[in-house]
Amino acid sequence: MLASLSRAARRRLIQVSVALLVVCGLLVWWLVPFGKQTPSGHVTFSTGVPTGVYQRYGELLQQALARDLPDVSITLKNSEGSQQNLARLTSGEADFTIATADAVAQYQRDRKPGFERLRGCARLYDDYVQLVVRKGSAVRSVADLRGLRVGVGQEGSGVRLIADRVLAAGGLTPDVDIQPVSAGIDTMPALLEREQLDAFFWSGGLPTHAVQALSQRLPVRLVPLDATLVDNLHDVGESTRHYRSAVIPADAYTRAQDGQRVETLAVANLLVTTDAADPALVEGFTRTVIRSRDRIGSQVHPAQLVDLRTAVYTEPLTLHEGARRYYRSVKP
Repeated sequence: MLASLSRAARRRLIQVSVALLVVCGLLVWWLVPFGKQTPSGHVTFSTGVPTGVYQRYGELLQQALARDLPDVSITLKNSEGSQQNLARLTSGEADFTIATADAVAQYQRDRKPGFERLRGCARLYDDYVQLVVRKGSAVRSVADLRGLRVGVGQEGSGVRLIADRVLAAGGLTPDVDIQPVSAGIDTMPALLEREQLDAFFWSGGLPTHAVQALSQRLPVRLVPLDATLVDNLHDVGESTRHYRSAVIPADAYTRAQDGQRVETLAVANLLVTTDAADPALVEGFTRTVIRSRDRIGSQVHPAQLVDLRTAVYTEPLTLHEGARRYYRSVKP
């Protein structure tokens, strides 16, 4: 049939056919989007106590996410700390959170509900264990806490987990040899100030505002936690291998340290989600965490330590596929 048409008619037919193909292609492009989808929806980020580093970090990260993921609505939810944060993730009450590596390892070891669904997004910064007493206190070591009123963190916090372990490593039974007070960093400084506590444990980034503010109102000091304690902790088992010996720099709390470095132990914080999280959302979330380091770090000092080179190491958690995509995209 085409052969029977004139040359001009054949040319017009070909032109019309090409035009129809272009129109069809444009319709398909418009109706069926290609490429990466922009994440959207609502997520809950479980943080920590109101005056803790987790909460302030979460507030600043929320602002950064609003710029980078404008179609995603972020709600922050206060918590008692790492242990409660992990329970919220696996129960569906939260989509992202921060938790210490030791708390994650213990959650897995105890095979708590949903433990196998936890996934890592990034290694963030280290928490430093801080044992705070009045400057005139006779407490010079963990063993000296015997019989005293000691703030050990809230029940669902990572502080409670570490405090109980440090006490045991120092030769004390937490519920027998001390008077444990269940309280968080939002209340422990005031309790020490009112002489309702003799000491308190805190585990957080340096400096923690609540401890710094206390040191400006009241003469306090930090009790050293030496390497022997860390060795004793490592003897407990698998979930305690995430602790390492560390030093609190002399300028972390100028008034509390009198220019002296203080021995202690540290543990990494992880950005955590579950295997149910959308890979595109996790990729975007992880990207913002890394890119916003300097901006957030100008107000929350520990965030300055978030490092692309180490962020990928989320042990004991498997890296989420979305986070893996991000790290591959920036790999040299």
